[in-house]
Amino acid sequence: LSILAPHQTLFFAFFLLTDSLNTDRKMALSTSRAINHIMKPLSAAVCATRRLSSDSTATITVETSLPFTSHNVDPPSRSVETSPKELMTFFKDMTEMRRMEIAADSLYKAKLIRGFCHLYDGQEAVAVGMEAAITKKDCIITAYRDHCIFLGRGGTLVESFAELMGRRDGCSRGKGGSMHFYKKENGFYGGHGIVGAQVPLGIGLAFAQKYKKEDYVTFAMYGDGAANQGQLFEALNMAALWDLPAILVCENNHYGMGTAEWRAAKSPAYYKRGDYVPGLRVDGMDVFAVKQACTFAKQHALKNGPIILEMDTYRYHGHSMSDPGSTYRTRDEISGVRQERDPVERIRSLILAHNIATEAELKDIEKENRKVVDEAIAKAKESPMPDPSELFTNVYVKGFGVEAYGADRKELRATLP
Repeated sequence: LSILAPHQTLFFAFFLLTDSLNTDRKMALSTSRAINHIMKPLSAAVCATRRLSSDSTATITVETSLPFTSHNVDPPSRSVETSPKELMTFFKDMTEMRRMEIAADSLYKAKLIRGFCHLYDGQEAVAVGMEAAITKKDCIITAYRDHCIFLGRGGTLVESFAELMGRRDGCSRGKGGSMHFYKKENGFYGGHGIVGAQVPLGIGLAFAQKYKKEDYVTFAMYGDGAANQGQLFEALNMAALWDLPAILVCENNHYGMGTAEWRAAKSPAYYKRGDYVPGLRVDGMDVFAVKQACTFAKQHALKNGPIILEMDTYRYHGHSMSDPGSTYRTRDEISGVRQERDPVERIRSLILAHNIATEAELKDIEKENRKVVDEAIAKAKESPMPDPSELFTNVYVKGFGVEAYGADRKELRATLP
């Protein structure tokens, strides 16, 4: 070390320390109590004294928090390119998503949101990292934890809150509620309430993409609670037979509806469950790991067919609003994940480490997000309830002249255009 310049000596010692720490880190939730390490590249270490513009597109190379674990495929590189502008965008998007979900919690408790409501706070890195790797021509279909996926696909906060409250200005005209957000024009084919049923639909979307010779892929998302569904394996079999551009994304938040993964699955290594289909296990709390994995998966799927991504993530709320989330896991576990693996705090640390923004500036962004969310809620509350005639729309295909008869099949009750 004596032959190195002072700043090189400091960096080299820092590298040795962090490298030894990373050696002992494991992917499993049970061993996730690890130091929240962020590797700074040499270029950043040299120029850390000067302020980087928050809208700069200058290249910054970062390393994923953990290595990828692969099945039947060589894993992608842990080095990921980003920029100050992308880092700031990630921070803004994830803090907005989190604020939206916290606000939804309050609206539900105030009985302004009825029925089921499944919140996504803690899992924001999956939605944001996936979007950073694909285009709106690529398709996404998911289960009922869909609010942030919709927002990432270009949906608005007003559409989100209006739908949650069953109002006319909602993304599904107030008829779908929390579990059925939808934005077809941006390639989002919905949240779905039947566990695992969205996966065969996603494979159908991938079939259409290949049939039309499009260079796009479909991300079919599901949770660890749906990973044992038979329809998932049937759909995966077809996708593999026909080499469809399908990416199955298991958002493994480890508890399904309230049962630990090791109690629900004999083999909870979900990225291996495709057997003949390759897979990757990804730190789903690291937005750059998700971005890198989804970029890799898209390239693979277009050339070779389906691949499985298991996102090791965590939800801070219970399964749904009726679940306190603390009967099958400890509060210490939840707070431990918040302190050591939180996706928002990871991005905050990167921004501060690279001198892109100050702590005060980041706080201002969070305050602005709170204001924007509050304004969206106020606007959504002004939206009227759906007209009763909406009960009969989006049920039958128009133009087929469907006739409705009485129980005796003799009396014609109505003709639907």
